[in-house]
Amino acid sequence: MDYQQLSAQRRSHPAWRLLAADHAPMIASFLHKHFIAPNLRTIARQELASQLDDHLYHLHELAGEVLFTKSATAYLDDWASDERGWLRKYYPAGQDEPHYDLTSPTEQAVEWLISLNQRAFIGTESRLMTVFDLLRQIIDGTELNPRTRIAELQKRKAAIDAEIAQINQGRLAMMEPTQIRERFLQMASTARDLLSDFRAVDHNFRHLDRSVRERIATWEGSKGELLQEIFGKRDVIADSDEGKSFRAFWDFLMSPSRQDELTALLRSVMALESVRELAPDNRLLRVHYDWLEAGEVTQRTVARLSEQLRRYLDDQAWLENRRIMQLIRDIEKQALDVRNAIEHPAFIEIDAAAPALAAPMDRTLFSPPFKPTILQDVLDDTPAAIPSDALFEQVYVDRLKLAGHVRRALQGRQQISLAALLDAHPLEQGLAELATYFSLATQELPSVIDDTQEEVIHWRDAQGLARQATLPLLIFST
Repeated sequence: MDYQQLSAQRRSHPAWRLLAADHAPMIASFLHKHFIAPNLRTIARQELASQLDDHLYHLHELAGEVLFTKSATAYLDDWASDERGWLRKYYPAGQDEPHYDLTSPTEQAVEWLISLNQRAFIGTESRLMTVFDLLRQIIDGTELNPRTRIAELQKRKAAIDAEIAQINQGRLAMMEPTQIRERFLQMASTARDLLSDFRAVDHNFRHLDRSVRERIATWEGSKGELLQEIFGKRDVIADSDEGKSFRAFWDFLMSPSRQDELTALLRSVMALESVRELAPDNRLLRVHYDWLEAGEVTQRTVARLSEQLRRYLDDQAWLENRRIMQLIRDIEKQALDVRNAIEHPAFIEIDAAAPALAAPMDRTLFSPPFKPTILQDVLDDTPAAIPSDALFEQVYVDRLKLAGHVRRALQGRQQISLAALLDAHPLEQGLAELATYFSLATQELPSVIDDTQEEVIHWRDAQGLARQATLPLLIFST
């Protein structure tokens, strides 16, 4: 989160560009209504253009004037361009009509806009319990001592036996309505976040595939080493951390018993009075089917990328083999052409058995011959009057001393302005010393120069006259 990184993201990141766009409210409302709210991963061009026409017509009716002058298809092409990157335009297999999908940065921007609305209920207990449960899972999954694991399981068994005894005695520990609502809202939020994560996973898979292709394109070693590096891991995409996590999620969700259990749990929870008071979205009842649909799209993406990667490597190998076979055929053709020649001209010639190298540094530099000229004149012993004042009037600024002032000032703070530094260490050599501070800031020391703010520096010169300079704000930092 430094200044340079944020400046680069402001210019290039699609989410930031969407938030700063002139028509951001129209774009975000349309994409949320037709992609995120119904959880659609892909929409055909004609259908999406028709929906955008209806959306623009409704906005024009509310405003009483034409707010957006371009056509719906022009807006879609603009949003899918490389300069925007808010939609991904592609052709599905076997179809000639382009389809559009929402990109992960665009979904992040829309979700952030949704989070600006004030939440009616903010729960903390359930999230704290989630933190403890995750920590226990990590500790239990990494414990190597069998006795420690058995002791932990016995502790849980004792707690379960105590709870069973209380239930047999007729004492049931029921959740408060507040606790029920808190846990339900956290579950709903996690379920929606999981749906949005599929686009991010799909985006990361495509980025990983692109990085592998760049690795292949810039490979300078042998083909065997390339194949060993790429296919030594069997599948670059599936064996990544996200690939392993997604495969575990998919295997867990594809179990019919898990699906039935999740369906029963959702129906039971949605039937509770405390939950019905929140007026939940009924689409939560089929959220696991939305997971399956989104996961299936990601699965097809992973399979398609892996297949394309293998085909790309096969094409690279085919091109190399084709070039080798062409060279062999050229040699054979030349051999057949000279076979019946009477004089048998030279088939292949080389100038020498080894190349002649002449390194430039092997040659010595030119040295003029030394031929002294001896004169018989008598030298005058009287020294000439040579003014030497100019040699002692030179201004020398000690950069190490000034850098030491800055470092000592930053020992007790994180940043300091040039004006505050000069209050403690006034200028002794005027503008030359001031220019040296700016040279240190731009070349050696961490600093920030703000051209939008100014500060005035005061000092007295060697003659005692008051001087001042108006400069951009310079801040040294640790």
